[in-house]
Amino acid sequence: MANSPQSQKRARQAERHRQRNAGQKSKARTYIKKVQAAIANGDAEQAGAALAEAIPIIDRTAAKGIMHKNKAARHKSRLSAGIKALPAKGP
Repeated sequence: MANSPQSQKRARQAERHRQRNAGQKSKARTYIKKVQAAIANGDAEQAGAALAEAIPIIDRTAAKGIMHKNKAARHKSRLSAGIKALPAKGP
């Protein structure tokens, strides 16, 4: 356990940061799942809209160091590839 006042404060700060980061990570995962669900349903239009919402959130988590930049790029790449693989709806 933290003994000095400085280490006690750092422990408090670390806990606040951990909770904030966990929330941001959970939010990113939720948006990723929304895109994956739309892809699974075969709805390219809804999947594209969900991806447009998810990309800034994924980028933000990577920029803050919550998610590694390569992991963020991998998610974006796989989601967009999944959308491109969907059959296009024609008239």
